[in-house]
Amino acid sequence: MFGLQASFDDLSTPLYEVTFCVLDLETTGMSATESSITEIGAVKVRGGETIGEFQTLVDTGGPIPPFIKVLTGITETMLVGAPTIDTALPAFLEFIGDAVLVGHNLRFDLGFLNAATARLDYPKIENPTVDTVALARRLIRDEVRSLKLSTLARHFRSPVTPNHRALDDVLATTHVLHALLERAGSLGVTNLDDLLSLPTARGAPYYSKIKMTESLPRSPGVYVFRDRDGVPIYVGKAADLRARVRQYFYGDTRRSIANMMRELDSIETHTCDTAIEAEVTELRLIHTHRPRYNRRSRPPKTSHFVKVTAEPLPRLSVVRKVGEDGLAYLGPFRSKRAADEVVAALWDATPIRRCNARRGSQTGKCAGAQIGVARCPCDGAIDAAEYQEIVDHLLTGLRSEPARLLDPLVERMERLANVQRYEDAAWARDRHDTLARALKTRQTWQALMTAGTIEVEDSRGRRIVIDHGVFVGTPTEGTWNRATPDRPLEVPPSVEAADEVAIIWRWLEASEIRIIDVGGPLALPIDRIQRLQTSRAA
Repeated sequence: MFGLQASFDDLSTPLYEVTFCVLDLETTGMSATESSITEIGAVKVRGGETIGEFQTLVDTGGPIPPFIKVLTGITETMLVGAPTIDTALPAFLEFIGDAVLVGHNLRFDLGFLNAATARLDYPKIENPTVDTVALARRLIRDEVRSLKLSTLARHFRSPVTPNHRALDDVLATTHVLHALLERAGSLGVTNLDDLLSLPTARGAPYYSKIKMTESLPRSPGVYVFRDRDGVPIYVGKAADLRARVRQYFYGDTRRSIANMMRELDSIETHTCDTAIEAEVTELRLIHTHRPRYNRRSRPPKTSHFVKVTAEPLPRLSVVRKVGEDGLAYLGPFRSKRAADEVVAALWDATPIRRCNARRGSQTGKCAGAQIGVARCPCDGAIDAAEYQEIVDHLLTGLRSEPARLLDPLVERMERLANVQRYEDAAWARDRHDTLARALKTRQTWQALMTAGTIEVEDSRGRRIVIDHGVFVGTPTEGTWNRATPDRPLEVPPSVEAADEVAIIWRWLEASEIRIIDVGGPLALPIDRIQRLQTSRAA
């Protein structure tokens, strides 16, 4: 087989186990579409040892330009009886197999090879590639006057002098490759993914710090960057800790990354057995340390909630804590602005009062009542029983029938769009989606509270325990402490708790798991909540 994409496991292979195929072509010119291949040479090496060799002249079926004859010494007479490219190419592709391709200015050779595969209806060659020009530029540019193969071969004292014949040039390139791999090893480049990334490193001032990554594990987990005072400045997760962390040293030009890498003094890792453990560990570390470079995922200092007050004539209020002084809660929200948007959505969906005046305390209607968008009892025109129907409708929508609150917003959006008030329709859509997210958070939180303690087994047979919306981990000998709250809250008590619940629920829905034990019913209402589309961030 040839032209195979490298898998993640292949890319993390130690270099001494990687099979390299060093190749070189001689051609009749520089254009892959107008010129022909006259000679193919290749050597397969692994662990510094030669394990295969390929060499053949190729009959072009036409004349060879004079300057090519002078440069390579290849003449038409030499090509008589040689195989044509139709015969030589399949044999060469078989020789390549799934090896990592190496060449000096490899793009030139691959251009000719892929032009030939296209003409002969073979798949494009997509093996991983290493160009010794790019490696040399990264590793020894200050030591040599040029990056020509002849210069590098002389610099590294190659026993074979390149002479524009395919096999000799391949042998010289192989010697240069091994010398460059030794240099790369001093920078901690020990695996294939390290080698493939090395040429893209732009020589940033912090590149020397890459030595910090040499002992990092090649396993899933979470990494923590710390500054010289030991303060965490960034937390992230990765399927391969070593490979992911090393990517930061390979020329990311974003100012925030450059600043972070300049402050980096040490790296801490936490290996994890499962993807959900890595996600939750990352989340908890971010919430605990609030690293300054985790700007997008850093939690707010204060959570906000929307409360249906327990007054005789309830209304909506934005508060900072969940208590027992309200009829219902929604949240938590990362900002007061997001909470206010949900209040606006509920005002659009129901005629609950918008003022905080006592019943009958005003001689006229408040603004909301005057324009007909609220049934405010401030002027005494609506009695308590009639107003309670509005409140009950709202509470039912929050607790069990979200369509009561979401459908009016969809209808409002469609009405506005039909009269070409597109900006107002977009606002209605955004309010719908913000409210939908809040209702979904409430649903999933209450589902996990009702289920209590859940023990599941993933597709690899690993057991994981979730206890009232909190990731516990792997049970010890099939037992764990059940920490059932006395009175579970109806919504998560903080943004941190809501974020963890979202991770857990997403994992439960998307993963191939088998439920081993559950403390109570684990289900969502039949009336599922759907967002209209991705909207602007709240």
